[in-house]
Amino acid sequence: MWQIHMLFILWYTLSEYTEKDEAKLSILDEQSAVGREHALRHILKGFSEIGALHDQQQTVPIENIAALKESGYTALPVETKYGGRQIPLSEMLYLQQLIAEEDGPTALCIGWHMGTMYQLAEEKNWPKHWHEQISCEVVEKGVLLNTAATEKATGSPTRGGAFQTTAKYERGEWVLNGTKTFTTLAEQLDYYLILATVEPEKQVGLFIVPQNTPGVTVEKTWDMMAMGSTGSEDLHLKNVKLPSDHFIKKQEKGGLPTAWLLHIPACYLGIARAAIREAAKFANSYSPNSIQGTIAQLPHVKQKLGEAAILYEQSRHFLYSVANKWDDSDKETRMQLNTELKMVKYAVVNNANRIVDFVMRAVGAHSLSNQSPLSRYYKNVRAGLHNPPMDDMVVQAAAESVLQRE
Repeated sequence: MWQIHMLFILWYTLSEYTEKDEAKLSILDEQSAVGREHALRHILKGFSEIGALHDQQQTVPIENIAALKESGYTALPVETKYGGRQIPLSEMLYLQQLIAEEDGPTALCIGWHMGTMYQLAEEKNWPKHWHEQISCEVVEKGVLLNTAATEKATGSPTRGGAFQTTAKYERGEWVLNGTKTFTTLAEQLDYYLILATVEPEKQVGLFIVPQNTPGVTVEKTWDMMAMGSTGSEDLHLKNVKLPSDHFIKKQEKGGLPTAWLLHIPACYLGIARAAIREAAKFANSYSPNSIQGTIAQLPHVKQKLGEAAILYEQSRHFLYSVANKWDDSDKETRMQLNTELKMVKYAVVNNANRIVDFVMRAVGAHSLSNQSPLSRYYKNVRAGLHNPPMDDMVVQAAAESVLQRE
């Protein structure tokens, strides 16, 4: 039955598109940020319902991903000379938040690709032919990329563990072996960016691996209560042979901070915003016979919703003020923003968890129903605590910055 329901929603969503001039379906046609926001809001119709169905089945919301690709959304960070818009960080984060308000897993899935393309356009540190090829393919074909970094033995890559995935140069080609975990959207990616230890130098290198390369397999191991529909499977590389030019670069320390990782707090802020909206809707409509009117008039409900709203505004201002600072800064100033960027993730994600908790307390036991979007928001927002950078490392960095300054 759920398959029939999903097909109906997909048909309805696509029929909505047909009512609009085909030339306007591409978000890349929009010249302004306001126009792109309007176009995206139109594209997002039906995302929430589709995301909910995939959450129940723990499958990837491929319809949502396909709609974003077909609209040109995934090409927005690409440089204009290749057909993209090279949108600033602040706009990218805002659009990502809008997606997350409809479906968090969809936003997190596509966010890794968006961040990768944003970083490429900003840093321009890939070999020229790969830079041009990937940029053009993203615009013209809608290809998707993500970096496969995490491994069971190392945990979060931000903790500095040595990669056990290896790359050896033999007879004019690279040979890769290893297993990556938490490879988001693994089965839908067109290219994998693999971080591996180059032997015998023990230098970390980045390699580009097309999906259909012999020796590359995806094992469906993703079974999580939070973000269960992101398809973050295990990626196995067994004697994967690559031409010499598939080596992208050495991973050097001391480069520009990874500001694009702010797509993570933007995602969870979007989930928190959706939770506030759902709770307000419920409070305005639920009227038990023990009171006159709705529970929206009860002081303790107002208290929880008010606290949630204050936390949301604090988080929103922090996220976008730092993003705007990044957009407006030169390279030298950006180099000084590393700790501040980390603080944003820490503050916003933890606040997002508190926001969802507050609104669920306001709604009461109804929020625990599997039929309520709040139960899904509650599960998914927890995942942000385990996305990089980790809380303890951010707190340590914050302390060190204070000690060095004072």
